[in-house]
Amino acid sequence: MDVNKHQKHTKLKRRENENFAPNEIAILGTKCSIIADFVQKMSKKLQNQAKIGYLDASHSETVDRPNYDSFVFHQSGNLDTSQKTEINLYNERIRFSQHDLLFINGNHYQGEKQILILDNKKKDSLKKRLDQLTRIQFIIKLNDESDYFDFLLEKFPHIRNIKIYSIAEEDAIAKHINNLIQEKIAPINGLVLAGGKSTRMGKDKTQLNYHGKPQLHHAVQLLERNLLNTYISVANGMASEIDQTIDDKFIGLGAFGAICSAFQYNPNKAWLVFASDLPFVNTEVIQLLLKHRNPSKIATTLKGKSKPFVEPLITIYEPKAYPILLSYLAQGYTCPRKVLLNSEIEIIEVDDHLIRNINTPEEYQQAKKEIDG
Repeated sequence: MDVNKHQKHTKLKRRENENFAPNEIAILGTKCSIIADFVQKMSKKLQNQAKIGYLDASHSETVDRPNYDSFVFHQSGNLDTSQKTEINLYNERIRFSQHDLLFINGNHYQGEKQILILDNKKKDSLKKRLDQLTRIQFIIKLNDESDYFDFLLEKFPHIRNIKIYSIAEEDAIAKHINNLIQEKIAPINGLVLAGGKSTRMGKDKTQLNYHGKPQLHHAVQLLERNLLNTYISVANGMASEIDQTIDDKFIGLGAFGAICSAFQYNPNKAWLVFASDLPFVNTEVIQLLLKHRNPSKIATTLKGKSKPFVEPLITIYEPKAYPILLSYLAQGYTCPRKVLLNSEIEIIEVDDHLIRNINTPEEYQQAKKEIDG
């Protein structure tokens, strides 16, 4: 055996990405100004449903390469940046990881999917980019005179079967694009947290009986009744009678590490995280959370009506939350609530008692009395 043989790096499951982003669509076939105007109109119509990005190339011939990176914030919330950097697929996938859809100027960069605009004036330009047309989603006629070019019909014999719109049909086009966004929304898995030390309770909180069975089993069944494929988060090496478990790979980081471990296990799912010390959470609460899920935010979470802060351990975390969680970890922060409070999230208010944590024997006895009626 060759002991010096190179060993591959650990193989991790990767988030599904296209060229630059998890969901992207390039627009080509016409001039850049028309593409930019189209993106502006579509983004305005979709801004309440999704987080939109736009990738374009500079059209200025006088921009010098900067000597330093500059970041200019405006009180309205705008950020202008000028960075000394080259485009890099790995870096851009981080940059665009928060976007539900990335529009791309197809005159400059290739996208995994395409919108083709038929513009008689750009016939020759399009002919040079035929190889970029790999997954045409739909076609737009720029005007009444626009028609399929012979080279399009030759390369794509069935192109007339692809949906076609007039450029004026803005609402119909926006609806089509929104459908493409909805198709990429991640399914939700359930994650019941069971790796805690239960120090204040003095015994394993997952085994406490509130509803005629150990709370761990009750929590799993509660999520499964709502059609969630559910896993148990356990401390590394900890045995569990539940089949589907995720070992904590981020040792010593508590719930934060459990959430990151779930995303490491599958970064292409959203995770409904449910702590086992929340015995008053019922089907109605879970259904409320699912009903009001907002995938355009990093998370959808609950907050007690009289409480100042959200409850991070009864929360749906979207795949876009994973790189944010890791960025907080890199800064030395491991509080999921801190991440939520400083990010774009959807907040649902409920009665305080529904998301009450039970941490001590006295609290357990009182909760048991309330539940037993």
